[in-house]
Amino acid sequence: MKVLIIGGVAGGATAAARLRRNDEHAQIILFERGGFVSFANCGLPYYVGGVIREKSDLVVQTPEGFSRRFRIDVRPMEQVVSINRGEKTVSVRKNGSVYRESYDKLILSPGAEPIRPALPGFDGKRVFSVRGIPDALAIREFCERNSLESAVIIGGGYIGIEMVENLSRLGIRVTVVEQKNHIIPAVDPDMAAEVQNYLRSKGVELRLNTGVGAIEKTGDRPVFHLTDGPDIAADFAVLSVGVSPESKLAAEAGLKTGVRGTIAVDESMRTSDPDIYAVGDAVQVTNAVSGEPVSIPLASPANRQGRIAADHICGESVRYDGAQGSSILKVFDLVLAATGLSETALKAVGTPYRKSYTYSPSNASYYPGGAPMSIKLLFSPDSGRLLGAQAVGSSGVDKRIDVIASVLRMHGTVEDLTRLELCYAPPFSSAKDPVNMAGYVAENILKHTVFPFYAEDVDSIDPRESVLVDTRTKAEFEGGTIPGAVNFPLDSLREEMEKLPKNREIDVFCQIGLRGYLASRILLQSGFSRVRNLSGGYRLWKQLQENRAASRRQPETE
Repeated sequence: MKVLIIGGVAGGATAAARLRRNDEHAQIILFERGGFVSFANCGLPYYVGGVIREKSDLVVQTPEGFSRRFRIDVRPMEQVVSINRGEKTVSVRKNGSVYRESYDKLILSPGAEPIRPALPGFDGKRVFSVRGIPDALAIREFCERNSLESAVIIGGGYIGIEMVENLSRLGIRVTVVEQKNHIIPAVDPDMAAEVQNYLRSKGVELRLNTGVGAIEKTGDRPVFHLTDGPDIAADFAVLSVGVSPESKLAAEAGLKTGVRGTIAVDESMRTSDPDIYAVGDAVQVTNAVSGEPVSIPLASPANRQGRIAADHICGESVRYDGAQGSSILKVFDLVLAATGLSETALKAVGTPYRKSYTYSPSNASYYPGGAPMSIKLLFSPDSGRLLGAQAVGSSGVDKRIDVIASVLRMHGTVEDLTRLELCYAPPFSSAKDPVNMAGYVAENILKHTVFPFYAEDVDSIDPRESVLVDTRTKAEFEGGTIPGAVNFPLDSLREEMEKLPKNREIDVFCQIGLRGYLASRILLQSGFSRVRNLSGGYRLWKQLQENRAASRRQPETE
């Protein structure tokens, strides 16, 4: 059997190694148009910032090492330019000439390329993308050879925000320009708000709800003309406006394509041609939560897809059951992670949902070093099935989102989160782990032992119909509260609640939601028929208010 693989990163490299493990005698040829195979492209921003010091540390396997270990014919700097499905051959460009290679099976792993808008100035020498090792080398060399003061990140996705941290590490002042109303499109605005406030505290400027319409070269410093707001002058820019699947080769070969131009595949990673497979960032997959066809360009799914394609070629009955988009981002000392669908995505596909917010310490509160962690759960209003989760904190976020992602993958419910027996010792967690606590709160909503309202509902509260009650201490209340609130501290509520009208809705809140929940239980069992608790509490409301105020402030023209 002769198998050709186009693309030597992530899915392609995994498929090649798996094929060899499955079949020692197969002829395997791996084409890579660049000079590197099997490299860690997720580490590129950290190489720019000097966290990863050596280029060699990014390379998992060299072409020579890959060839020796797996007896694979690795052909770097050779680009497949066409596929002849009838003849089962590919045409390959090498050193300016073209030759043909036959195949029994073909695996496409072309990846995705950074989107570079066709706008004036975006092709300039001081506008960089981050796709492969040559890109990272170019940015790092540029930073080392020039005295730089400022940079613009165009797009607030994962790569863009990772570049923020790493350029800041080099002493470069960074401005992020993002067309949406928040950074990190994979998460919701309420969870992104905490990250945005944190970035601002680090001296990062955020220009939201605007884009770069053109880049004008003025001397050595480009000027970035925004579609809304004053222009920005900076030393250089890094593009992070998303990626586009490299599916041209497949489309020209007549293979079926899907959403956003991705390559359509079945559960075995086969394309519309049964002898051609496709894996990685260029393929259409099924969202494991919604069942909708989507594009999820992430490294972990790509590697699994490569393994499945190889196994199926070798006669195994295997299937890829979709991706849920689990992702994580470190920015300075803060971590943001997500899995499943966001609230925004659920609204887009018309899926009913409920949500909850919890705040828990990363370890036992009495043990030194603990840090607050916020978790947002999205779940079915009927069954409690998990639909998505997001978490923000400085410690332990990865562990918690991975646990929730595992339960979500098994079609678990919020009740399942309450049943988990997770490791406990004071340096690592509390006896009620943040995952358990998130499950308890969501379960209470499902069982109607608490009736939540949310930060976005506060502005619509009618004081003629409702009483907004702050259940925190007097000192906390005097330190700042939601406008219009009255103070009934939890510990004196039983003695004071006769002052509250039973014929009006009582909307209670505290700092994070716990005291408000306890207050709502007291009131509901004391003759008050309509009581709601602010999910996420004053902390989340204030976070959103601060972010809103910062977003409204327009910087002066530079």
